[in-house]
Amino acid sequence: MEIGRKLYYDKFTGDILVDVGERKGDVVETTLEEDILTFKALSERNIETFDSIQLEYGQYSQDFMECNGYRINLETKELEFSYPDPNEEEPQIPVYIKPLSERTQELEIRTEDLELALAEMFI
Repeated sequence: MEIGRKLYYDKFTGDILVDVGERKGDVVETTLEEDILTFKALSERNIETFDSIQLEYGQYSQDFMECNGYRINLETKELEFSYPDPNEEEPQIPVYIKPLSERTQELEIRTEDLELALAEMFI
C-alpha cells in the first residue's frame, strides 16, 4: 500500500504544522484523532485553527526535494513552494509559487499548442 503525504496547516497563515510524510508497504492511513495524539504541534492547538490536505503518493516529489519551504495558499487551498535561487549566496526571503512541476507541465502543453498552431499556419 502507498499513502501520500498529509499536511496539516494553520488555517490563518497557511504555515505547515505537521508533514506526515509518504509511507509505503505495510502501512495504514491514520485518522485525525490519531494524528492529534501523535503530534504535539496538533495536540497543543485548538482543532478549529488547523486543517489538512492529503497528497497522492509521489505527488510533487521533485518539488519537495528541490524546495527550501512550502505552505498552503489560503485562497486556493493549494500547495505552494519556495525554491532557493542558485545565483544568491545568502538566504533570501522565501517567495512562494505554484509547484515548478506543474508550471513545467503547463509550459510543455503551451509549447505543443504553439507548435501545432505554427504548423497549421504554414500548411
